[in-house]
Amino acid sequence: MPLAAIALVVLLAVLAAFQVALALGAPLGRFAWGGQHEVLPLPLRVGSAVAIVVYAIIAVIALDRAELIDVLAGPVARVTMWILVGYFALSIAPNALSRSRSERNAMVPVSIALTALALLVAVG
Repeated sequence: MPLAAIALVVLLAVLAAFQVALALGAPLGRFAWGGQHEVLPLPLRVGSAVAIVVYAIIAVIALDRAELIDVLAGPVARVTMWILVGYFALSIAPNALSRSRSERNAMVPVSIALTALALLVAVG
């Protein structure tokens, strides 16, 4: 389970770097937020900034569940990790249904990987 948690955190870090680029105006919008904008408008840039914070919180939960850090009570980490499994699993469908081919091709595999890693951490 620690290896799955570390892999999950690494993937979240890559996604956070991607969101930083989007928030700063990098022309990568075709891969995110429905793929409608090459450069995200301000509201979606704010959304990308919020996503970075969310990824950090998820990373803490995963590391806590894998007992690599001790921040949350055991039951809280267990239950929250299962909620995250569901959250990641639910993210597969919207990414698969995106009108943006770039987003579908990039984010569906990422969503599947996040779901699988979160499941391994939750089960552990």
